[in-house]
Amino acid sequence: MSVELGSDQLFGSDRLRGVTVGLVCNPASIDARFRHVADRLGECGATLGALFGPQHGFRSDVQDNMIETGHGADPLRRVPVYSLYSETREPTADMLRGLDLLVIDLQDVGTRVYTYMYTMANCLRACRAHGLPAVVCDRPNPIGGTAVEGPMLDPAYASFVGQFPIPLRHGMTMGELARLFNEAFGIGADLDVVSVSGWTRSMYGDETGVPWVMPSPNLPTLDSAIVYPGGVLFEGTNLSEGRGTTRPFELVGAPWIDAERLADRLNASGSPAVHFRPAYFEPTFQKHAKQLCGGCQIHVLDRARFRPVRTAIVLVDAFRQAAPDRFGWRPPPYEYEFDKQPIDILYGSNALRRDIEAGASPDAIAESWSEGEAAFTRLRESYLLY
Repeated sequence: MSVELGSDQLFGSDRLRGVTVGLVCNPASIDARFRHVADRLGECGATLGALFGPQHGFRSDVQDNMIETGHGADPLRRVPVYSLYSETREPTADMLRGLDLLVIDLQDVGTRVYTYMYTMANCLRACRAHGLPAVVCDRPNPIGGTAVEGPMLDPAYASFVGQFPIPLRHGMTMGELARLFNEAFGIGADLDVVSVSGWTRSMYGDETGVPWVMPSPNLPTLDSAIVYPGGVLFEGTNLSEGRGTTRPFELVGAPWIDAERLADRLNASGSPAVHFRPAYFEPTFQKHAKQLCGGCQIHVLDRARFRPVRTAIVLVDAFRQAAPDRFGWRPPPYEYEFDKQPIDILYGSNALRRDIEAGASPDAIAESWSEGEAAFTRLRESYLLY
């Protein structure tokens, strides 16, 4: 039996009858029958007034990251399409003019640095500033809602890939995050979250009955999303995180790495949750484009026991030890930040860079997260819906 999404609950009510709606969405904003939310508004007597797209665009057609999208119009639905990854990342008064309600229906992937949650937060800020109510249609967290893992964001390192002090893997849904941001972190919008039904926190995306549609171009599969909470850290290094391949974030490597030797060393730890298969690949774009890279593919054997953030730290340590003279940190700019190191923005502080350079072990680094993980687990309890 399929989970019923927040959009299913909303469209099954009279809440939107006679209302002009702005809709924040992208191609993953579909239901179990592949119907897009923009095409379902008419079912409940609403009028679509404007569309808003997050990073990668309303149509998710911009493949690379950190590429802004322009504003435009939807010729089929005959409404303006506003980019919230452009000269503005928050809806302006002109964009919201004529709307009665802003509905947000975006698929998150359970990782602090994924920007859709901050597009949502910025929309809530705009709604508060301009006196517009907001509705968030909730969706399941595709990597489950039980595990919390990784470092907390230090507010000194806040950016568009981390606005609030939460861990890398937060274990919350978009609706729960909206409540957390709005109440605990003081946005204060007129917010209504429409819950899903039939979802439990232990469920992954392939157990919900909701089809996987790429939420962004470089998360093609649920497998990619499962490794992403840690794999995204490789964006802050000079290693390829697999962008430009068909398995981004599962493939990691560089031109100077002996894949077999690296994988043998990684697998010697004997973790039952993951296997590192030696792999060679040639990215078509981004880092090391058109160069043969050696490295590994991360194969998750037991996703309930798999710790993606710790695994990424193990990999960073292994790649650095394999070629200390070649490993390096990616220089800025990164995601609208021009001074801070990208790895610091992603990790949420300079602690990882400092600890790796000082020779700290992955176990010691992971242990340093425990206090923050426990504090966040207590904080989020008041905002969980399931």
